[in-house]
Amino acid sequence: MKHIEVAPDPVDARLGARLAELRSERGWSLGELAERSGVSRSTLSRAERAEISPTASLLNRLCAVYGRTMSQLLSEVEQEPALLVRATEQHVWEDRSSGFVRRSVSPPHAGLRGELVEGRLATGADIAYDRPPVPGLEQHIWVLEGALEVTAQDVEHRLDTGDCLRLRVWGPTRFRCAGAEEVRYVLAVVLP
Repeated sequence: MKHIEVAPDPVDARLGARLAELRSERGWSLGELAERSGVSRSTLSRAERAEISPTASLLNRLCAVYGRTMSQLLSEVEQEPALLVRATEQHVWEDRSSGFVRRSVSPPHAGLRGELVEGRLATGADIAYDRPPVPGLEQHIWVLEGALEVTAQDVEHRLDTGDCLRLRVWGPTRFRCAGAEEVRYVLAVVLP
């Protein structure tokens, strides 16, 4: 049998290089980063070499260690942000393992503290984050279609179409599609 090498996704390759760069900037070994993030050395190594496409949970853990939001990290591997972000230029990232699709509607930009993200969770999708990427991060979650359950500070909130939850994130959170159909929502993120 012939083994065929598959080239990594270009975004995953740039993301892996950026993750390696962030670790190097701090002078950390893979072992030190593993201790700080709670992610195994082998997973970190494979992510840095773009052998795997990182999950939302993995990126969240690394963002917490590096003190940046997921949008900031992803924007660092994309082109320079423009003031006007056309729909066709909004970067989409998918965590296939969890059924989460993320569109960066208004990505981070120098001099601005807020950003907008469109999230979509497939039926039954459930994503848990063990910590915020930045403690005290302000979030506004507005459901456009479907039903979403958000758990923050051990309180579960059910949001239906049109509902908006406003909070500061200090600890673990969980996002779960609560209906029989996909849920689509807007996440407004404001740095503290």
